[in-house]
Amino acid sequence: MYFSGRSAYLAPVAPIVDRTELLSVLQGFNPWWGGRPPSAPAFRRIAYQNCRRFLDDPKQQRAIHLSGPRRVGKTTILLQIVRAVLDEGREPKSVVYLSLDHPILKLISLHEVLRLYHESIYPEGSPVLLLLDEVQYASDWELELKQLIDHKPAYRIVATGSASAVHKHKLAESGVGRWVSVKVPTLSFYEFVHIRGDPAPDVSPNLRPTDLLGKSQADLLHIGSACRRLMPLFARYLLVGGFPETAKQDDIATCQRLLREDVVERVLKRDMTALFGIRNVNELEKLFIYLCLNTGGILSVQKCASALGSTTVTVSNHLEALEQANLIFRLPPAGTGGKTVLKARYKIYLVDAALRNAVLLRGEDIVKNPDEMGTIVETTVLRHLVAYHYRDTPELVYWRDPKTQQEVDIIVRSPAYVLPVEVKYRQDAGIDKGAGMLAYCADEKVKVGYWVTQAERDFDVVAVPGSPARVLRIPAHVFTYLLGQAERLLWWA
Repeated sequence: MYFSGRSAYLAPVAPIVDRTELLSVLQGFNPWWGGRPPSAPAFRRIAYQNCRRFLDDPKQQRAIHLSGPRRVGKTTILLQIVRAVLDEGREPKSVVYLSLDHPILKLISLHEVLRLYHESIYPEGSPVLLLLDEVQYASDWELELKQLIDHKPAYRIVATGSASAVHKHKLAESGVGRWVSVKVPTLSFYEFVHIRGDPAPDVSPNLRPTDLLGKSQADLLHIGSACRRLMPLFARYLLVGGFPETAKQDDIATCQRLLREDVVERVLKRDMTALFGIRNVNELEKLFIYLCLNTGGILSVQKCASALGSTTVTVSNHLEALEQANLIFRLPPAGTGGKTVLKARYKIYLVDAALRNAVLLRGEDIVKNPDEMGTIVETTVLRHLVAYHYRDTPELVYWRDPKTQQEVDIIVRSPAYVLPVEVKYRQDAGIDKGAGMLAYCADEKVKVGYWVTQAERDFDVVAVPGSPARVLRIPAHVFTYLLGQAERLLWWA
């Protein structure tokens, strides 16, 4: 035990927690203080590199916030950081990891914990790397961290949180200029392939989807052939999802049980009540099942409320909470010609299609259902677009013409570009003259679009009549793999 020569008897920090007990908790979280480095997987997610890039920049003194759904590897990233900095020669006692959902730590302020740390473990004023897991469970965490950031420059802070609502509102109040956010989404298909250790396709590691528009047809056929080995892995990815724990599991039933218990139920039955004050968990659970059944569709709040025997206010509040808990995406409709859509109706997607499969107990037979697979692939494509483009803070929308009902599934818009994406995951995925993609590109003078398909043969560039736009038809397994690879290139360039 590390009492720095102090008496074994220590006065209590708080009336209900003895200092000796608290020190035991701290040492349990930080075994490297006693010479035992943490075990951490060798595979490092893209988010790890993003985090290290900010952490190692001497000009960047803001705290780093890792945000994402449960079970995507945020804690693993923290432990990988610990292992890396120790291997680089950092003083072990200068690295502090705390999981703030621990029952003992919930009873004590962060200030008191750190005071004891400095009194008993490591002197105050020396550089400290402070890693805070599930920070939202600490009382007044945003104010305490504000004080550390403003008045304790010796601290470098990395914090994680599974729910973004607390961070979104409280950091807006006290964290402006003090935090930098790093998203930790579910595994991309690129990461899924590599975390499993499966052979990667023989394509350039610097290849991006945008590069394909300048390739010859022969080049596209060669790339498609090289990516053929990804097709069974992509089917597996669609079933078990982008969670590190399930990526390596062989049994789909086990994967789905883990997702239901560790992701869905913990969020719905624990996080929602503790962090969002949701009282009627049964209503929330019914809504989530309703969204699983209707994911990818345009949601009528009134129709949903009527079907669930609820109110539109309750459904709207629960939808916002589910989005902030990193369980769903909401896409608003896009107007044309810069017009705003009144009475917007959102399209709702789960953050990972495998959550839907797990809740609805959809097994391997789902791959034979083209309608089900279309929904799953559309959800998966959206996940990749969100992760790849989020640094540009784009607006993600969908488009539907109210007169013709022509539609584009997903549109990524920023001041620098507009990128429409249509998902047609079926054997016959030709672009007919009445396609919404063509109408949208012509009306909005868009130059590039993506038409995501199923078959390997659907890999070419199609000109849009009467428009300078070109649409790249590309198989879904190639598109998502290259988007994941390009996401890595964004941060490692």
